[in-house]
Amino acid sequence: MKITRRRVLKTAVAATGATTLPLGRFNKAYGANENIRVAVIGLRGRGGAHLSGFRQQLVAVCDCDEQVLHRAAESLGTAGDDGRDPVHVDTEQDFRRILDRKDIDAVSIATPNHTHSLIAILAAQSGKDVYVEKPVSHNVWEGQQLVRAARKYDRIVQCGTQSRSSTAIKQAVEFVQSGGLGKLQYVVGTCYKPRKSIGRLDQPLQVPKTIDYDLWCGPAAKVPLYRKRLHYDWHFDSNTGNGDMGNQGIHQMDVARWFLGESTLSPLVISVGGRLGYQDAGDTPNTQVVLHGYEKAPLIFETRGLPHSKAAQKTWRPMDNHRGSVIGVLVQCEQGYILASNNHSKCDAFDLDGNRIKTWTVNARGSKDDPHFENFLQAVRTRKRDHLNAEVLEGHLSSALCHTGNISHQLGNKEDSQAIADQLRSHHLFSKSFDQMAIHLDRNEVDIEAGAITFGAQLEMDVTRERFTNNDAANGLLTREYRHPHVIPDLS
Repeated sequence: MKITRRRVLKTAVAATGATTLPLGRFNKAYGANENIRVAVIGLRGRGGAHLSGFRQQLVAVCDCDEQVLHRAAESLGTAGDDGRDPVHVDTEQDFRRILDRKDIDAVSIATPNHTHSLIAILAAQSGKDVYVEKPVSHNVWEGQQLVRAARKYDRIVQCGTQSRSSTAIKQAVEFVQSGGLGKLQYVVGTCYKPRKSIGRLDQPLQVPKTIDYDLWCGPAAKVPLYRKRLHYDWHFDSNTGNGDMGNQGIHQMDVARWFLGESTLSPLVISVGGRLGYQDAGDTPNTQVVLHGYEKAPLIFETRGLPHSKAAQKTWRPMDNHRGSVIGVLVQCEQGYILASNNHSKCDAFDLDGNRIKTWTVNARGSKDDPHFENFLQAVRTRKRDHLNAEVLEGHLSSALCHTGNISHQLGNKEDSQAIADQLRSHHLFSKSFDQMAIHLDRNEVDIEAGAITFGAQLEMDVTRERFTNNDAANGLLTREYRHPHVIPDLS
């Protein structure tokens, strides 16, 4: 579909019902005691943390599900068990009405992945600062446009990768990058999280009338759904989500890249995996190993949604671990290794014999997310984006690493495990991860010899242009066909 830039911008303006506003009045610095007026868009799941993190700044809430919307507003209007005063907010079902309002300074976005970039870009165009959940995009191209929007409209845009506000992880990163354990050899991110089947209906799901389904679909194709739930399970439908690597795993991908000190996408990416162990309405991998072939040191990312064994599927516990990492990051160096936990509060350093030699912890007040929300508000006050711990460019790069891994998978072919193993022999570390994944699948009684596993395309990238150099089909998957009028503006 050919869309001119003029047509895209015209459509985007029509969608918001307002012209792009002059930004002079929005670029003021806030005084220490001056309140920043925030609206939260998307109130389920992570939206609850946003409501708590911005409670003192809240003036409006928005969700396309009226039931969720009014439940959140009622909850805010009641004094909490922690003694916090009630907060009375305006409610809107359509986020575009929020963007129209000149009395709102910033928006916080916790909607499904496929709408993150669209809402954030339109918010920037309307002169608002943005806190947007991870991943910041549904595909690489729209993440690029979001970064451009932040620059063009001079907006403060924070990504919801709250590990970046962890002093424990920050200190561990500095220790590794200063040579505290010698040369960094490789990094492994793990997302071993139980993911049961989302089921498959014989007839399309009946979307509740309380939901504006057209608005919920936004840029995505508006198609019948055959899963049991509209909410949350969208993560495992590539039309709206990015699988668990782009759901939970984006946190660990971001921390892994942080330790590496890489500020570009990887020049090489390969995926091996699939949706294995059950058949359902999902189409994203629940078992996957991705290699990002950085020149300095490789980044391996492992996703496992099945538990340790078939017997463990009775309780979906325990999960596997990678040398102690379940949902976390292992950083291997010449003289030892680091384990960074999932809850952002602790990092441990070990010597080569596995003896703990150093620990970093966080002594943060309140919610573990508070420092990240507070960091955003501080940057909004100072108008300095380098004050952000997770500025949108960092969010774009880490999100895009998840997307390129999934592109490799989408262009792959199913092969038996021995054929895959033979082709991976030249990638020693990646081959080892695949062997461990094969053992894991065998314990879960998945027939890995029956061509069940997808061996992804080996993709090479020009990291300056963020375009693949060896696969035109892969470049086609850097973006999507957008559904009018919910079109991402082309700001290139």
